[in-house]
Amino acid sequence: MEILDILLTVNFWAAAIRIATPLIFGVLGALMCERAGVLNLGIEGIFTAGAMAGWMAVWLGCGLWTGVLVAALAGAIFGLLHAILTVVLGLSQHVSGIGITLLATSLGYFTYRTALPNVSTPPRIIPFQPLDIPVLSDIPFIGPVLFQQTALTLLAFILVGLVAWLLYRTPLGLALRAVGDNPSSIEAQGLSVRGLRIGAVVAGSSLMALGGAFLTMSAFDAFFFGMVNGRGWICIALVVFASWQPGKALLGALLFGAFDAFQIRLQTEVGAFVPGQVFLMMPYLLSILALILVARKADYPRSLLVPWFKGQR
Repeated sequence: MEILDILLTVNFWAAAIRIATPLIFGVLGALMCERAGVLNLGIEGIFTAGAMAGWMAVWLGCGLWTGVLVAALAGAIFGLLHAILTVVLGLSQHVSGIGITLLATSLGYFTYRTALPNVSTPPRIIPFQPLDIPVLSDIPFIGPVLFQQTALTLLAFILVGLVAWLLYRTPLGLALRAVGDNPSSIEAQGLSVRGLRIGAVVAGSSLMALGGAFLTMSAFDAFFFGMVNGRGWICIALVVFASWQPGKALLGALLFGAFDAFQIRLQTEVGAFVPGQVFLMMPYLLSILALILVARKADYPRSLLVPWFKGQR
């Protein structure tokens, strides 16, 4: 009965959405990259770089939305580097992605330590505040859960619709999906395979960085080491769970957010009798189980991880 009480509370679902928000940004970014045929394992580092860049911009005096743009730009730069290595030079996407993660993470920490060498406690900023949308916020249950979040959470939901519209309702989206399945058909149409893939990786990496920016500018009010905590890797798994579809990606992020919010509350109920590590494992174990159930039926992009060179058949 206590478990049911947890699942039916407004605070639980509001927390689940907050936890899911950075994952929504990250999974959309990974989905954009992989739909175009490029695996971006740099996501963990791009999360860190976006978190640090956005927070640092605001701490130096920029506005919150300027900080969001700075974070997106940081992600785009690392995405461009990954695209040059994998799309232009045709190097291993796995190796390049891991290298981007190490580079972006280390550069983010180095920049922080260089700018604040003698600081033991991370400086605070004034983050995005929860909105109170007239009429919508007053809807029973749904209002407090959905419409009293911060602006970045609402942006994440809007981007799910925009990405779905882009992929399935526009010629550009058709080209992006085709370049991830059969790049030779794109070349036959006179379009640039490299241009489409580079654009998708840069745009996807910008979205990933927004997930990091959410952590420092909405969920928290400071940057600290280890704050990303594996969220990027979860996004890579969620893309497979979602079968590379934005709607299912949103569902996967919300499910993980709910699992995480549930384990936090469950600790307070029975934490005295069960080791805390058991609860910390729960979201990941449930995610692995869900991934196993759907992975075999996943319709993956046929040219994912396959380098392409002009004139190739």
